[in-house]
Parts: sequence; structure tokens; C-alpha cells
Amino acid sequence: MTEAVGERYRRSGRNEKREILDEFVEVTGYHRKHAIRVLCREPQPSRAKPGPPRRYDDEVRAALITLWEAADRICGKRLKALIPTLIDSMTRHGHLTLSKWVRQRLNQISAATIDRLLRDVRDQAFAGQRRRSGGVGNAIRRAVPIRTFSGWNDPLPGYLEVDFVEHCGGTKIDGDFVHSFVMTDIATGWTECLAMPYRSGAFVLEHIESVSRALPFPLRGLDCDNDTAFMNAAMFDFCKATGIELTRSRAYKKNDQAWVEQKNGSVVRRLVGYGRLRGLEATQTLAALYEVSRLYINFFQPSFKLKSKTRHGAKVTKRYETPLTPLERVLRSASVPESTKRRLRAQFRALDPLDLLRRMREAQQCVAECSASGSAPTETKTPDQVPLADFLASLGTAWQAGEVRPTHHRKARVPHDWRTREDPFEHTWPKIQQWLETEPGITAQKLHERLTAMAPAMYSGAQLRTLQRRVKVWRSNRARELVTRILGDADAMKAGAATQRQPSSQNNGTVTTTRE
Repeated sequence: MTEAVGERYRRSGRNEKREILDEFVEVTGYHRKHAIRVLCREPQPSRAKPGPPRRYDDEVRAALITLWEAADRICGKRLKALIPTLIDSMTRHGHLTLSKWVRQRLNQISAATIDRLLRDVRDQAFAGQRRRSGGVGNAIRRAVPIRTFSGWNDPLPGYLEVDFVEHCGGTKIDGDFVHSFVMTDIATGWTECLAMPYRSGAFVLEHIESVSRALPFPLRGLDCDNDTAFMNAAMFDFCKATGIELTRSRAYKKNDQAWVEQKNGSVVRRLVGYGRLRGLEATQTLAALYEVSRLYINFFQPSFKLKSKTRHGAKVTKRYETPLTPLERVLRSASVPESTKRRLRAQFRALDPLDLLRRMREAQQCVAECSASGSAPTETKTPDQVPLADFLASLGTAWQAGEVRPTHHRKARVPHDWRTREDPFEHTWPKIQQWLETEPGITAQKLHERLTAMAPAMYSGAQLRTLQRRVKVWRSNRARELVTRILGDADAMKAGAATQRQPSSQNNGTVTTTRE
């Protein structure tokens, strides 16, 4: 408003300045001398701050965005550890062609710089518990020893924490819903997720047997909570017969299973979201997603591992190791045979992270359709339906569309355009407008004092903030009307001046014009 009125004020005559100043003071409530100083002030052009030359240009930022999308939008510290592996893998499969200078910059970039360069991209892209009553199995619980978070003492690969994630869409109403059975290795972070149509001890034993055959290391121990699907005679006898060490956490102490609880959020909820899944068809769709994602998570997703924790009074200082993928931790373990390591390296070189990510997105689309419709999708997408070249080209601009995971798309909400409470100024607002027209500089607090004196039973003091908002909106509308009127008058004056400059007569080829 100051810029629009000031430009008009500075090029007007004495009488016009008086009228503009009267309207400006009436709307803003400024003192007349202060209003004159504000309107006479010339706008200063903005100056760019001098600084050092850019080290990471747009080409590096575009390549970094592609790598960030290919890594499934992980944080800067984890992405810093994955960049060399991801560049080599994508270059080997022909998905990425970088110059020597860009590759050098990406290898030298720090985690803080990654977060800074991706801050705008992330901003545009992104935005209770209950207790179960105790049941049977008290004797089994007493027989199973308790292990807390601090009781692991750097174990060998093969000790896994297990837990359930229920896909009930929020508050559980009734019926059985699809569950995710999550298993996380303590030493390496290797994570296996399996889908089951409902919580059952029989499914647990079946999944444990299948996972033990797929793990790159022997299954040595299981740590679970006090769920009856774990605390039963079948589970206890199975672990005793196979030599697996069975331990449990304390009741209602989720931090005892911090490893798997963290994966429940960073893996399961990140992949599947919080939708509702029910039935065998939804279970098969979710199992197809986990079949693709297990390779991507364990081979191409670095994770942190706590190194030390020191308490100084109320302050706790935590130190973390360098982020590594579960595969890298397995390859660094001395307890894993060399034959297994060679097999894992060959499998890693054959994997294409872009192809895995594309297949994950397509599987997530099927899961999202199951969650929205309550049944399996009518048409299952195949990888050939989305060309890999088009998917790769979309990674550089996918952040502009916001959330790209189909399982995280929220339903469109109806705009809230109705009142939920009674308007306290419905009958007195015309009087308030009259006061504002008469005294433009009056404050909302003074207006509220007048209303309280006029109707003490109706205005007791709780409506002051509401009145302040209403007065602010009224003044903004008046300022907008004033700016529109001033700009309209300026356009009319320009049109009149152009009309007066038209040729009025011609004498011997000489054109005579009339100027304002």
C-alpha cells in the first residue's frame, strides 16, 4: 500500500497530495507527519549480498536430486554414505552419466550441504497406544528370560528382534486385519518383512522357518514382546528344538525392542502407510511389495547404528557410527563365510536400484488401491507398463509434485466454509463499523471496552481476540480498496494524457500536438 500510494503521492500536486494524505491517514491511523515521511521516501533497490562463488552449481544439484529420489528420499547423512555405491551402480546399468567434475563434487559433498541443497526440494515434496489385557501363557513368559536394550553387548549376526504391525487404518473397529511380521537383525540391521492375513502363532513359525533359510547368516536368537502369538508352547518348543535363543522384552517397555520398533516406522509405515488392509487378496498384494523392497532396503538403504551414549545430568549425548547398508555390515562381519560374501557381492552387482524402486512404486500403487477399495486391484501393473527410461527422467522433477508414494496420498478434504460457532458480533458489527469509519485510529481493545460498557452480559472479555481479527480484516479490505481506486485513477489519467497528445492540426506538413 505504501509503494502504490507513495508513487501517486510524489507525482501529484499540492491539492491532490492533501486528499491522498487524508485517505492514507484515515486508513492506516498514522500520524500525519509520519505519513508524509513514509510517502515521500523513495523505494531503495535491493542489493545482492556479495559472497564466495558457488561450489555446487545447478548441475550438481540436479544430479543430487536424482540420487536422493533413487535412494527413496533418505536423510543427508545416510545419503552421503550411499552416494559412491549408488553412482557406481547407476552408471554400470546405464542410468546415470556424470562428468568427472560433477562426480568429484558429489563424492566430496558433506551431509550438511546435502540437506541444505535439498531443503527447498523436501519442503515442496513433503507435510496413542493402548494396552492389551493379559491372556494365557503366563508359565511360558516366566520361562523366557527378559532382555533389555542395553543387554545385547555387540552380538554376532543372527540375533533378531521381531514384532507385528497391524494395518487397521487407525483405530481398530472390528474384524481381523492384515499384519506385517517384521524381523530385524541387531548386528547388521538386516530387515525382513512378511505379510500375514491375521495375527497367528502358526503363521509366525512358518515365516521364521522361511526367513531362516533366506538369511545370509544362521538364525541364533529371537527377541519378542509378550504377545500370545510369541509366548506359546509351540514357539517355545520350536526354539528349544532348533537351538534358537528365545528372549522377551518387559511389558509396556517398547524401548527394549528399539531396533525393530524403529524399522516399524522407517520401513513398514514408510512403504505401506497407515491405510486399512483386510483379506487374502490384500495380504498377497502386500507380500508382493515386501518381496521387491527387501532387496532395496538391505542392499541400498544405509542406516545408523548407536556407538555410545553418555549422560551428563539431564543431557544425553549419543554418538553414531558411519551409516552403512545391512549388506556392507554383513560383508564386514568376520563370522560370515567367504562363500556367502561372494554370493552377496555377485547378487549386488546384478541388482538395479532404479528398477527396484520402480517396481516398489508399482507395488505400492496396488497396495494403495487395496486400501482405498477394500479389495485387490482389478488390473495388476507389470514393470513393462512403466518404461525405466521414463521413470528415470521423472526423478529429477518428482519433488515438484510433492508426495510420490501412492500409499501416502491423502483423500481430498472438503473446504471448511461454514461457521461452527455463533458469531458474537452478528448484531453489533454495523455499530462497530460506524465507530471505525468515524475514528480510523481506534484500537480493537477500545472498541471492546465500549461494547462491554454497552452490553456487559454479552461481552465479558472472551471475545477480544476475535474482535482484533475482525478489525484487522476490515482494515485490510479498506486498504485494498484504496490501492485499487488510486491505481484506477492513475490509469485513467494516463489514458486522458494519451488522448490529448493526438495530432490536432497540420500546417505545411508540420504536426502540432497539444501537451498536458
